[in-house]
Amino acid sequence: MKLFQQMLVATAAMGLVAPIAAQASDVLNIDGINDYSSSKKISKINFQTFINETNEDIAVLKGRVDGLEANQNDFEASSFSSTTTMDGKAVFDLGSVDFSLTGAQLPSHRTIGAYSYTMNLNSSFTGDDNLYVRIKTGNHDGMWSVDKEYGTYLVSGKDSGSALKVDKIWYQFPIGDKNTVWVGPKIENYYMHGTSPSIYKPITKQFTLGGNGEAYGASTDTGAGWAYKADNGFAISSNFGTKSTTTSSGVSTGLLTDESKTSWATQVGYTQPQYSASVILNQKYNGWSDTYYHSQNHGPTSASGVSSKNFTSVGLRGWWRPTETGTATPSVSLGYDTTSYDNATDASDNSTAWFAGLTWEDMFSPDDRIGLAFGQPTTNEDETVDPFAYELYYSFQANDSVTITPTIFGGSDRNGTAGGDVFGGLVQTSFKF
Repeated sequence: MKLFQQMLVATAAMGLVAPIAAQASDVLNIDGINDYSSSKKISKINFQTFINETNEDIAVLKGRVDGLEANQNDFEASSFSSTTTMDGKAVFDLGSVDFSLTGAQLPSHRTIGAYSYTMNLNSSFTGDDNLYVRIKTGNHDGMWSVDKEYGTYLVSGKDSGSALKVDKIWYQFPIGDKNTVWVGPKIENYYMHGTSPSIYKPITKQFTLGGNGEAYGASTDTGAGWAYKADNGFAISSNFGTKSTTTSSGVSTGLLTDESKTSWATQVGYTQPQYSASVILNQKYNGWSDTYYHSQNHGPTSASGVSSKNFTSVGLRGWWRPTETGTATPSVSLGYDTTSYDNATDASDNSTAWFAGLTWEDMFSPDDRIGLAFGQPTTNEDETVDPFAYELYYSFQANDSVTITPTIFGGSDRNGTAGGDVFGGLVQTSFKF
């Protein structure tokens, strides 16, 4: 760095001016210069002495600027890492829901406002790995983030009483060019899959992952996983989540023990730019209780008076999208689940669910989206009703950072009970930063 560039390093360098000026007044003999000006006798000035002493002052100045740079580097070393990035989102939800059943636990015909605030932190230590931390808070409750059997739980929902908490945290790193490993105390299965099961972006959480039921349903727990992605689009992954901090008789069950509730998922998929197909096998043990959003409140009937604690789900997923947006042809995401329960009666030892999601993009303005999803939540063979759920929304960007999404949603016999209908609407405003 050249001398005059160094002199501009920071505002703090201005503090050097006063002492340097004082030294200069001692060295340069100002009176002698004034005498020279009046007498115009050049012989009174020794230019060689002047040059030598000025060079000494410049060397002192350079040393002080170098010290300033060292202090600046020390400050940067103790501040935020240059390899850490943060992005965030604030969401406002304003809407209401009508429940047909008079015995519904949630109030009807009330307009309720809620918010969530999310910060995503990503840090790399080698350039290829990533430490991910999600910090989230919100005041959703009741119909927006507690109830699941009616399908009103929002993707944006968070009920933490406005307390800011670590919501997710894990570390991932590559092994070679095609393998990735995850491990973390707060992670869900679907973050570790090799193939994306759906490209539909829902408003209600029941329609995430091509139907958030027993095959893909998960909860945040201790977990680890591995995924292999080939260059030709083939991928295979396997991962587990376990409720290692769950207590039994006052004692933590621990990691992957005979008592700990565990979900183990293995997925095989194939993806190309315009389409994808995948299958997942999810085995759940010891009474694993997912927060099933694409489900209803009726479980299998026990064959021996003891509730079923183990079950196996198979999920089929596929999606396709057109080569161009802005046309009448939508992208399509499909899902189908089938589940077998241990220790259940023959009439209820199996359940099924299905999902369809359609998306039209860039229809009226750039980056807008029309979304329509519908399907049958998880339903056992012995059910007397066929629950149905749907949502319809239009999402448009007010500017590069603000998106507004009016939505209607609902369902018939949604909680597995005849007459358990629901209808709701909201306006969601998202601020990204």
